[in-house]
This record gives sequence, C-alpha cells and structure tokens, in this order.
Amino acid sequence: MNIDEVVFDEKGLVPAIVQDARSKSVLTLAYMNKESLKMTLEKRETVFYSRSREELWHKGATSGNTQTVESLHYDCDQDAILVQVVPEGPACHKGDYSCFGESLIKTGEPVTEKPYEILDELRQVLSERKTTLPEGSYTSQLFQEGVDRIAKKIGEEAGEVIIAAKNDDKEELAMESADLLFHLLLLITDRGVSFDQVLSVLESRHR
Repeated sequence: MNIDEVVFDEKGLVPAIVQDARSKSVLTLAYMNKESLKMTLEKRETVFYSRSREELWHKGATSGNTQTVESLHYDCDQDAILVQVVPEGPACHKGDYSCFGESLIKTGEPVTEKPYEILDELRQVLSERKTTLPEGSYTSQLFQEGVDRIAKKIGEEAGEVIIAAKNDDKEELAMESADLLFHLLLLITDRGVSFDQVLSVLESRHR
C-alpha cells in the first residue's frame, strides 16, 4: 500500500474496518492517521489513532490482545481502509470477540455472534495443556500417552461420526463431529502444526 495514495479527511484521519482474516467477521471500526498507518505497516500489527484521547494506540500493547495484520486494502475512493487481521484475543474493550455484537434486525433465527472464537480459545488451552500437563486432565493424559493413542482416538471418533451420519441423527452428528474436531486439534498441537497452517492450506485450495 502506498500511504501517499490514501485520502485522509480534514482531520487527517481515515476509517479502518478491521476484519478477521479467517472468519471474515468484522471486528471493529477504528481510525488511523498517516503515522499510525505507517506504524501498522511496519509492525504488522494494528496501530490506531484515538479520537477521544487524541493519541496513537497500539492495539493489545497492554492487554495482549494484538491483531496481526494479514493484508490492507483501500476502497475505490481510497478514503477507507480494510485491515484483515489474525486476532490474538477479543477486539472489543468489553471483552467480546467483535464490537458488533448487537443486532438491530431480529430474524427469529438464532445467531452465533462469535462462531470462531471457541476455536481460538480451544487451541490456546491445548497449547497450554501440552506445556504444563496439569494432573488429572484428560488432555494431559492423551499428550503423555503420545501420538499413537491420540491417533487411535481420532479413528474412534471418526467412526462415531460415520455412524451418526448413517443414522441421520443430526444432534448426534453435531456432538460426534465436535469430538472429532477436538481430537484433531489435539493431534496437530501435539505434532507442532498450528491451526493457522491448516486454514492457510484450505484458503490456498479455495483460491
């Protein structure tokens, strides 16, 4: 991105729409000035300009909830920026995954406001368990028993998924699929493969 091509407003600011690069959920709307945009490009983490405090703020500098920048694009008028990030925690100051949690239109259908947050939480827990191996933990036990035991569990859970699908039991299929996904995440954590790597492969195939 050429910063000189960005159209800032009369206050020297440009709106920045922050989007989760994986789930495509919009996380927040913030503002950048020329300096914060330059720092964002240099750090590969979001740096905004606070209009209320009138100062720069590096997202997550104190909370640890940083946002690693995957890409930046400006719109057709070059007066708004789309920042795609990999969040390392909640985007909202209230502790929510996204600042856009409230719905103004009710369709009658249940909506999960943060559908991918549980995957981030789960992979963080698994990484911690692999390091600390807390006593009495089912996950710790599997890590200690090794890859053969974990692989066996994946085979068992895959069989349960197939049975649920063949029985056309949607509730059971959802539960067994969750068990299978959990053990798959456990396996790749044990083998040192990040979930982001798996998502990157899917993304490359999709393109």
